[in-house]
Amino acid sequence: MKFCSACGAPVSQKIPPGDNVLRYVCEQCLAIHYHNPKIVAGCIPEWGDDILLCRRAIEPRLGFWTFPAGFMEIGESTEEAAARETKEEALADVEILSLYAVLSMPHIGQVYMVFRGKMVAPEFGAGSESLEVRLFPCHSIPWEEMAFPVVAETLRRYVRDADEGRFLLQLGNVADRMPE
Repeated sequence: MKFCSACGAPVSQKIPPGDNVLRYVCEQCLAIHYHNPKIVAGCIPEWGDDILLCRRAIEPRLGFWTFPAGFMEIGESTEEAAARETKEEALADVEILSLYAVLSMPHIGQVYMVFRGKMVAPEFGAGSESLEVRLFPCHSIPWEEMAFPVVAETLRRYVRDADEGRFLLQLGNVADRMPE
């Protein structure tokens, strides 16, 4: 950040009084600009024992598989964002069942909140951000073609829980960088 979004004057990094983190502070109007992590809301759409995955039609990781997920919009809940992303990317309607995972990615300033969602009907298709959408049994997930480490980690935990017949809330950090 070089300029203040409030007045347009230059900003510098400093620790504001009463804070303990470097922030961008406007030299003119003294506005403090906070840079905080973004929430990514995702959904693992379920139909019976299968899950719905999307092959990405956009970069990064064009052509690789993921569950529907994306950044929240102002004015929506995390559940609404997860259902919206599922509709946009997979043309599927889901009933959100429960929060499944909260995985932090401090190195890129993101927090993934992933929900389990029951598909209302076995109707789906490729939205504008997907090349292909398919139902996969847990034993047939294309592990070598996962788009992001956080997706693979979430799905590994999901498969383990499905095998055990219980879905526990998953918490953790995913520090891996995106594959080249």
